[in-house]
Amino acid sequence: MSRVHDALRKAAQETPQPPKSVASRPAAVVQDDAPPGAASRSIATDAIAPVEPAASRPSNGFSRTFIDVGADVDDLEGIIANASVLPYNPLKEALLVNPSSPREAPAEEFRSLRTRLNHLQTLQPLHTLVVTSASPAEGKSFTATNLAVTQAQLAEKRVLLADFDFRRPTVEKTFQIPSTPGITDYLLGKAPLRDVIRRLGDTSLYVMTAGEIVQNPLELLNLKECKALIEGIRNHFDWVIIDSPPLLFAADGNLLATMCDGTVLVVRIGTTTFDSVTRALQSLCENNVLGVVVNGARRGELYSKYAYYHNYYYAAESEQAASEEATEDEQVPAETEE
Repeated sequence: MSRVHDALRKAAQETPQPPKSVASRPAAVVQDDAPPGAASRSIATDAIAPVEPAASRPSNGFSRTFIDVGADVDDLEGIIANASVLPYNPLKEALLVNPSSPREAPAEEFRSLRTRLNHLQTLQPLHTLVVTSASPAEGKSFTATNLAVTQAQLAEKRVLLADFDFRRPTVEKTFQIPSTPGITDYLLGKAPLRDVIRRLGDTSLYVMTAGEIVQNPLELLNLKECKALIEGIRNHFDWVIIDSPPLLFAADGNLLATMCDGTVLVVRIGTTTFDSVTRALQSLCENNVLGVVVNGARRGELYSKYAYYHNYYYAAESEQAASEEATEDEQVPAETEE
């Protein structure tokens, strides 16, 4: 071992030392206390690649073009005020609540759901809501979209519908709007937030589409930028309604539920099994589940009482209007004679 030290000391005395700089650094020797005969370790710092700046390193394996996410979130109020406006042109087959027919039975159901959620909001901090289901084709996107439309009908409410179902997005199809730029484009640094948040017509409903398709959506949701985005929009909207993938087919919904204030589980009559509901609820934090929405009820069973009530209401309303018209007709000649 002493020969190794003598050789290194002699080499250091005979070799001129270059000036210390970032471009050319002297080699550093790391010598461990190995037993005699063992090979010594040496690391040449010249061979170590310079550390990449944090702003240019890929995060979670994604190749990203970084935008100042913090600045976008800090300027959210200005972004919302100047959001681009898209025409409100929902697909007829989407079965959305029609504001021009407020007394239809489906609209009443979603208004009842809206009322209960708004009441809960007065009791606890509740602004971000995940709408999910145990399995596909149970009506989670249908429920999320109609709930957002119904909430936006209240003049004082500012509502954001965010499509975080990166696997099978639906918002762009429902409202017939461009799919990009969307949430994935923002999280990948390919689009600023001002291009992602858009308003529909003259309503108070804003949307964020899913964006371009990604191969690993769960890793994208794990980015710190995703959590910062949800926390940021939470403070600038009365309601943020998030559509997520089914709980038993992807972990996305479980992860999103941990970032939001509450979760609503949608089940479909005749489709969802008791076992599926049990497993879905067990995968969520019990304190985070606000309730269950039952979808797919037959009109004859669920809406018969509504039909009876509204038929009676309309009949009484028509009789009252006819009576008022008759009274006005009788009074007009008397006033004319005077």
